[in-house]
Amino acid sequence: MPCVGDWLNSPLSIVQGIFAQNAPNSDWEKKVTEYFKEKLKENNATNWVPSLNDVPVHYLKPNSLVKFRCMVQDMFDPEFYMGVYETVDPNTNARVLHFGKYRDVAECGPQQEIDLNSSQTVTSERQTFYCVPVPGESAWVKEISFLTEPVQARVSPSTSYTPSRHKRSYEEDEDMDLHPSKQKEQHMACKSCFSGSGGDIHGCVEPKRLETEASAGHHVISPSCSPPLDLNFPLPGEKGPACLVKVYEGWESFKVNDVLEVFGVLSVDPVLSIVNSEERDSSTLDPMECMDTVEEQRVHSPPASLVPRIHVILAQKLQHINPLLPACLNEEESKTCEFVSNFMSELSPVRAELLGFLTHALLGDSLAAEYLILHLISTVYGRRDVLPLGKFTVNLSGCPRSSAFTEHLYRLIQQLVPASYHLRMSIESMNHSRFIPHKDYTANRLVSGLLQLASNTSLVIDETQLEQGQLDTAGVHNVTALGNLITWQKVDYDFNFHRMEFPCNINVLITSEGRSLLPSDCQVHLQPQIIPPNMEEYMSSLLTAVLPSVLNKFRIYLSLLRLLDYSISDEVTKAVEEDFVEMRKNNPESVTADDLHKMLLVARFLSLSAGQTTLSRERWLRAKQLEALRKARLQQQQCVNGNEL
Repeated sequence: MPCVGDWLNSPLSIVQGIFAQNAPNSDWEKKVTEYFKEKLKENNATNWVPSLNDVPVHYLKPNSLVKFRCMVQDMFDPEFYMGVYETVDPNTNARVLHFGKYRDVAECGPQQEIDLNSSQTVTSERQTFYCVPVPGESAWVKEISFLTEPVQARVSPSTSYTPSRHKRSYEEDEDMDLHPSKQKEQHMACKSCFSGSGGDIHGCVEPKRLETEASAGHHVISPSCSPPLDLNFPLPGEKGPACLVKVYEGWESFKVNDVLEVFGVLSVDPVLSIVNSEERDSSTLDPMECMDTVEEQRVHSPPASLVPRIHVILAQKLQHINPLLPACLNEEESKTCEFVSNFMSELSPVRAELLGFLTHALLGDSLAAEYLILHLISTVYGRRDVLPLGKFTVNLSGCPRSSAFTEHLYRLIQQLVPASYHLRMSIESMNHSRFIPHKDYTANRLVSGLLQLASNTSLVIDETQLEQGQLDTAGVHNVTALGNLITWQKVDYDFNFHRMEFPCNINVLITSEGRSLLPSDCQVHLQPQIIPPNMEEYMSSLLTAVLPSVLNKFRIYLSLLRLLDYSISDEVTKAVEEDFVEMRKNNPESVTADDLHKMLLVARFLSLSAGQTTLSRERWLRAKQLEALRKARLQQQQCVNGNEL
């Protein structure tokens, strides 16, 4: 009988037990999923599973259960594999059924060979996602996620992965060297001849094709003879593992840029590296046998030590990545969840403290702080035709240029939101950065760009360093892409012959001296009440003064309010319409339909910021007041320097 820890340390042994009891009945796969689903529900068991986000892959035991919080950067073609296969002992003719699910290589016992012509063989299909850590994920998210795991979950993987494991692997490899035909049959990949895919499928109906196509599978992987592998992270300076995530069920519900948490079997089989080495040494190849390019082989079959494989048992799409909140919190759950109700009861003091904190960060400007709160809780809640509803891009103009104000403000925002990126807008960065992801047909992959970001990422664009200069063609395309992102909340990925729209949900804050060159939903002109002699020291002292417990409340506040539902009653709708008609009568030229839309948007986020999920008369009047103050400030600024609004 398996012990309690086996489902963590040796999940394949659990799968083997279920398979042995239920095969060849196809229900065994469903029972495996149900088994692990139940295990992960017990006593916060998800925290006991080692995370690739926290533990280096070389500390983890191969074939153990791991989890990975990631973004789907690319989707490869579906691939076929041997879901069930049969081995035969040539001496005794004894036959044994094996499962190929959750594995990269087909395994069999000593003195056994795979019967490729067995009637018991079942060919199945799986999807491979190329996944990267969530772009721009804040350091505090990683730290809190790491600290919430039990010590055993962080330590046991490294202690269980002893040198003897290496020795056993090498011995197995030596056995394969003595039986090259068996190695070919067990560990080579069947390529596009079978499925039209660039993926790995272990086992094929024709041994000759199996051998020749495997020879092309990993032609230039060795670090000694090829440039470093590009892990294709969207943002520069990102760290963490990229993984090939093999999904077996329900992959249709996932798409590029989705944020997932996957639980699965870690595969870093050294046999794959031996296969790669043999393929590099192969000097003859029939070009008709494999249509994959060297670049595609390199991207789709990288060394497992650099890009480990995860064979997914369970996967879920994450609404957010804030570790201080429950992972799944839909609208219905948010109404009954004890965590939510307890936090909502203390919402007012949290909002007041956050407002004070941001007021200090904005140099004493409480109006700008109000709008910054509304911006930070804004989210695209729906789309009407092509129009995204709920986006609230703020242009904070009047920002001081010489004191690196935006840099320090961004560092504070980074401490509040789960994912963010600071884009320093300059002629050089616009002309030389890659903003838009594009398809590389030679390598058959989606090459990432700066705007390939996860939903609810905060993008802070700094225009204060922008100087006069000439934008080249790439720079114009990048500025256009930023404009489309802000206006339509979409990025048009470049597929050479056409462009494909990818909708997104990115919170964009623009800091500038005058009015931004980019479009925005709301311009707030900063009016500093204090000018610190040392900006860096001033901003650092703000964070130091905030207790960690209070900072965590700010983080929960901003993430939770994005998930709340919101509605306007018929009675309030009628009152708003009448109020708008009255405003038009009094000032027909300055009050437009766009103003009404903006006031309703401000009223929405103002209500949510106070924990109210419906619009009240009081919040509507407060929204009108804030908008009047904001406009008056812009008018005053226009009179001072004559600039356009």
